[in-house]
Amino acid sequence: MTRQIVTTPEAETHIRTIDRWWRLNRQAAPDLFVEELAACFDLLAANPHLGHAYRATRQPGIRRILLRATRYHAYYRVENDTVFVLAVWHTQRGTGPDLRSLFS
Repeated sequence: MTRQIVTTPEAETHIRTIDRWWRLNRQAAPDLFVEELAACFDLLAANPHLGHAYRATRQPGIRRILLRATRYHAYYRVENDTVFVLAVWHTQRGTGPDLRSLFS
């Protein structure tokens, strides 16, 4: 079964910011981030439990999946036939994104 992928406004902001930065600073592969993210979304649509449970939050059901080439995590949750992408966050930021505002 293929699930629908929905990005939150926060995730959309992350994606636009990362894409803009990537295109300006990674001129040898300006499309790498958006291509890897699109492939990730395709994987999650087909098998949303590929990612690992994200336990650094009190919200149950949050998972993350690594975009290996660009070293970002996509944070998401699955509800019925929909995968909600909550955030896209670089692995070297030290901590994950603050997801509390998404559940208040």
